[in-house]
Amino acid sequence: MKRDAEFTREKLEYLKLLARQYPTVQDASTEIINLRAIQNLPKATEHFISDVHGEYEAFQHILSSASGVVREKIDELLGSTVPRADRDQLATLIYYPEEKLEEIERECDDMREWYRITFHRLIDLCCLVSAKYTRSKVRKAMPPEYAYIIDELIHTHYEKNEADKRDYYENIINTIIDLDRASNFLIQLCELIKRLAVDHLHLVGDIFDRGPGADVIMDCLMEHHSVDIQWGNHDILWMGAASGSRTLVATVLVNSLRYNNLEVIETGYGISLRPLSVFADEFYRKCDVSRFQIKLAKEDEDSVTDRDKLLCARMHKAITMILFKLEGQKIRRNPCFGMDDRLLLDQVDFQNKTVSIGGEVYPLLDADFPTVDPKDPCALTPEEDALINTLTRSFRHSEKLQRHVRFLYSKGSLYRVYNGNLLFHGCIPMHEDGTLMSFSIGCKNLSGRAFLDYADATARRAYYNKPGSPERQFGMDFLWWLWCGRNSPIFGRDRMTTFERRFIADESTHVETKNAYYRLYNDPAVCEGVLNAFDLDGPHCHIINGHVPVKSKKGESPVKGGGRLVVIDGGFCKAYQKTTGIAGYTLIYNSGCSRLVAPQPFVGRAEAIRKNWDIASTSQIFERLDSRATIEDTDNGRRMQAQVDDLLDLLRAYRSGAIVESHKT
Repeated sequence: MKRDAEFTREKLEYLKLLARQYPTVQDASTEIINLRAIQNLPKATEHFISDVHGEYEAFQHILSSASGVVREKIDELLGSTVPRADRDQLATLIYYPEEKLEEIERECDDMREWYRITFHRLIDLCCLVSAKYTRSKVRKAMPPEYAYIIDELIHTHYEKNEADKRDYYENIINTIIDLDRASNFLIQLCELIKRLAVDHLHLVGDIFDRGPGADVIMDCLMEHHSVDIQWGNHDILWMGAASGSRTLVATVLVNSLRYNNLEVIETGYGISLRPLSVFADEFYRKCDVSRFQIKLAKEDEDSVTDRDKLLCARMHKAITMILFKLEGQKIRRNPCFGMDDRLLLDQVDFQNKTVSIGGEVYPLLDADFPTVDPKDPCALTPEEDALINTLTRSFRHSEKLQRHVRFLYSKGSLYRVYNGNLLFHGCIPMHEDGTLMSFSIGCKNLSGRAFLDYADATARRAYYNKPGSPERQFGMDFLWWLWCGRNSPIFGRDRMTTFERRFIADESTHVETKNAYYRLYNDPAVCEGVLNAFDLDGPHCHIINGHVPVKSKKGESPVKGGGRLVVIDGGFCKAYQKTTGIAGYTLIYNSGCSRLVAPQPFVGRAEAIRKNWDIASTSQIFERLDSRATIEDTDNGRRMQAQVDDLLDLLRAYRSGAIVESHKT
């Protein structure tokens, strides 16, 4: 028994289980050597993007270019030997291999020679971007049909006098061209380079709304090799609609109609809006809809007829009035939300056409409400009830939307702690004195991390609990509170003033006051307090936020709190770019530094391909690491170290005789 004294009973039982996987000293030793070798590799590159808001073309370009990482590698490899125009073309080829290759084939006289030169450049680039990874990981990233060939090419090194190896290398390339597989092989090489350029993608919220292609972005994310998502308020909105919340279905439609963004609903997710158009045409045909005109991008103004504009305005007003009623019902059903002051339909004087808000009486710009009963203003008419039920069923039965929302739940969360950084979309709600706000919404006095953990779990009830159950109903109500509730951690304001903006001229009522967090995060001590609450206290730990556009043209910096917090609202939404002056920020975090990239607005995919045009951007290193970070410094590296420690214990158990090796006979 003395030989077992080094280990507790529980530890020894665990080591016996581990011994099944590593039955000999040699097996355990080999794994320790492998793990320690991996720990010494450079930390791989992380890419942070936020607030893409359906702008799929700009998103795909940023994703393909890795916010300039791919071009940086091209210039590092070929900058002194290849003209800039050729490097521009190579970058575009990597971003859009199929489309660019078609153009080159039309214009190039000697495709064989072009392929031969381009293959050499792409293979050298593969060597460069794969240098941070183990050979095993690179092999797993390769397309299966070409894995052996690519592995041979990127690991065949020869000097000028090594004719045999050079011939071997050239023969592989010539055979690919001779067999008419050059275009397919080239496309696969380009995809491999993009995959290896960035090891992990963080999307810090707001995939949906405003832009036309949120569904396309979701398809891209589902194909990505390694991604996590921090839910934004607009993501929560669609998650709730897919879960069956009638209120959030109405909200999605209000937002989409307001910004003429119906393509993602009708084409992307196959949800018919005909029931809404029929209802609006019947009940709002003679109604004043001047306050509900849709917003059109300049390029769309001539393509939408006056008749369609009028119909959309009717639909917009019809679904907005349904939304106000459903919100009122939700507030009454959940007094814990503390939002009774937002029961604004109850405060309307229908005879005098005024509304009382905060003790002040305001005249209404529009009091033409054909479906509102003054005696019970939050009650749906039978026709409204049938309509919203029909629309909600369509959201629930959209297979593509359900697939995307399941992905959001599986890869997403309200916050993420990753490699020393704290990622969340909105805020950690605070009072003006810097103390954390506590909430009692289905819980009791929770604040900070504890409330975010509770909120994350409650948000999942909306989708995963049994339909019709009280738990699911409260989960859906809670998603609505996350979307627009007072000081919600992903909304971060005291109110959402949709009602006031539609019906009241006094712009002082339109103000949505931001939570104190957005003023206090300029204080390093506040940021450090937040980091400490999430068990982060190292010198290179940061908060990474989205949600609030940085007004760069007014001199605002995305770096706050003495470098402890970074705002990376992507600014992809074209509506925000007049305010920001740029297309927001993205962040690259590699083994040497953290770098903010400020891209200019994207001109379009076709133009980028035709002119070999890349997103012009400025790059700002806001933190340079003292020494090159390795995998040992990452979360994965720490998990590896725990494995190493267990395996060292197993070696001691073998050598002390506490556990007997099991050799195969």
